[in-house]
Amino acid sequence: MNSSLANSSLSDVLTGNSSGFGNVTTIAPVAEKDTSNDDATWILTSSFIIFTMQSGKRHFDKPCYIIASMAYNSATENQDLNDDAVWILACSFIIFTMQTGFGLLEAGNVQVKNEVNIMVKNVVDVVFGGMSYWMFGYALSFGQSGGGGFCGWGEFFMDRSPGDQDMGVGFATFVFQLSFATTATTIVSGAMAERTRLDAYILFSFLNTLVYCIPAHWVWDRRGFLKQLGAVDIAGSGCVHFIGAVSAAVAALLLGPRLGRYDENSKTPRGGNPTNALIGMFMLWWGWLAFNCGSTFGISNGKWKLAAKAAATTLNASMGGGLSGIVITYIINKGKFEVCDIVNAILASLVSITAGCSIVRAWEAVVIGIIGGIIAIPSAILMDKIHLDDPVGAVAVHGFAGVWGMLACGIFVDVDPLQNMNNGQKGLFHGGGFYLLGVQLLACVCLGAWSAGVTFVTLGTLKLTIGIRLSPEEELLGSDFVEHNIPNEEHVASEVPPEFLNQARQRRFSALLAKNWTSDSDLKIIEEENAGASPDVNGEAHTNLAFDEEVADDRAKSNNSNNNVCCRENRQQNSL
Repeated sequence: MNSSLANSSLSDVLTGNSSGFGNVTTIAPVAEKDTSNDDATWILTSSFIIFTMQSGKRHFDKPCYIIASMAYNSATENQDLNDDAVWILACSFIIFTMQTGFGLLEAGNVQVKNEVNIMVKNVVDVVFGGMSYWMFGYALSFGQSGGGGFCGWGEFFMDRSPGDQDMGVGFATFVFQLSFATTATTIVSGAMAERTRLDAYILFSFLNTLVYCIPAHWVWDRRGFLKQLGAVDIAGSGCVHFIGAVSAAVAALLLGPRLGRYDENSKTPRGGNPTNALIGMFMLWWGWLAFNCGSTFGISNGKWKLAAKAAATTLNASMGGGLSGIVITYIINKGKFEVCDIVNAILASLVSITAGCSIVRAWEAVVIGIIGGIIAIPSAILMDKIHLDDPVGAVAVHGFAGVWGMLACGIFVDVDPLQNMNNGQKGLFHGGGFYLLGVQLLACVCLGAWSAGVTFVTLGTLKLTIGIRLSPEEELLGSDFVEHNIPNEEHVASEVPPEFLNQARQRRFSALLAKNWTSDSDLKIIEEENAGASPDVNGEAHTNLAFDEEVADDRAKSNNSNNNVCCRENRQQNSL
């Protein structure tokens, strides 16, 4: 590796400022290697691992300790560029575990009949979203062969040969950005939960990379037009969380609410397992430390100081958000602590600090987190008021808090003499005037418009072609059964009301529903009747709806008759 490349920072290599990529950026060598950054790497990584003990999952400790040890050993033996790459890889591994956190959080918020399906959707995000990012996402974000202010170009099907001087740097950057891209897509899955067909979601997950990769170029590549204006979004309040939330909102609108969700006197469906939701929150909390600290793109030449600061501000903000969330839920629920409110407040505070994590003061982080927590709870209530059905509160947590995080940079950001991560701008409270605040607002408008437009086109096309929503009886039976053949007979027998039988679309599921309220002879008649049903435009047979309704009514009368007989027998027995 030539000396100029070895002395370049990883962020310079990423954005094309190092030798071999564009303008040469050389850092003067020092006579003796400063090992303070190595010590900080060890301390920070160990802190992240200790934090996972809050979730009580000891089996994560050993492999993470091994990763930390590898990172430490490598950092003590290699040059600055290698140190940065190791830091990026270690953080990427931790960020990847956020998929577990998202899955547990969403599974804890949906009904039991859909919790396996939502976990599978998180798998899909990594498999298909990751594949598309490798194929074209990285190229459109950071490809150096062409492009300009709108997108990058080059390095499709990203690869490096062993002879390339930047092989390690390139792969480390790709892995880190891949974890960000899949996170942006995972945000959407929560808002689409309990009513989305898995085959349609697979296609959507593959295409949704387009929502992330172009804005990433605008904000993080040196050629991006928002970067040129001075926009600040260090770890993705806008580029990851806000665009994910906008995409989630559009998806929820195109899907429509769950069956009966906003009917008169309807109640919010209870989550299947609040404990899972809390464990998922802890997994995300831990992963967020790597999410924010890793966005310094290294630990050499003073970047370790920014990483340490990012860890402190991230924790301060989350504590502030948790404080406001606990107080608010206690007040509005009249002395009760609603788990969902606490979880959403903490996550919203983490979203809020993500944009300016390494360039705001510690006390400012607490303020940012408190306001983020305050925003989350009423935002979720507002979504229900306008009948936007979001089972996990993704729009409130990632959307409203994402905007606040971007605007908070325009208010609190100060000068960064170490790496110029503030892009030469200062916030309103530090004498910078309204310029940065205006740029941050412009960035939110651009990111939101792009995310909404691309999601509407991709998901709208899928809706008009293959369809994106489960049929009513599939939704009633639950995605675990209809998508994965995992039966839940107790749920079907106890919770699916007979009046929904007249909403049948596919006769095989209508018959399964009817089986719970009809005798075997009645079921045989239904199947014979359905055999002569005429196919619809998609080639699927429709159920005789009137006959289903009649069967349900007859069954209800039969149940009433049986109940009357039982009552008479009981009275006779008591008289004896």
